Amino acid sequence: MVPGSTQMLLLRLLQESDMYGYQMIDELAKRSNDTFLLKAGTLYPILHALEQEGKIESYEAAGAAGKPRKYYHLTRTGRQALEVEQSEWDRVSTAINRVLHPAQFQRREGKC
Repeated sequence: MVPGSTQMLLLRLLQESDMYGYQMIDELAKRSNDTFLLKAGTLYPILHALEQEGKIESYEAAGAAGKPRKYYHLTRTGRQALEVEQSEWDRVSTAINRVLHPAQFQRREGKC
């Protein structure tokens, strides 16, 4: 994965709904066709850092089996950070694709 992209992907998941850690791992794997397979040892330090930065907050609530789970919630700061990170990602990925696949962009822009 591209450095920093994991944080952006987690913030994006939390933009849709509050989730607990393993739920994020499963959802990320499912949406990416198992391209992004995070381990708990990778995920939780990232979540802790996001919480320290004020981008997410955690709280405990009963899970499906009644066992308390730690859920994460996107904050206003996190929403703003996600918007900036997505914009930057779009700009960079477009630039990379223009280098890797120039013919596609020339056809789109009528330069063939």
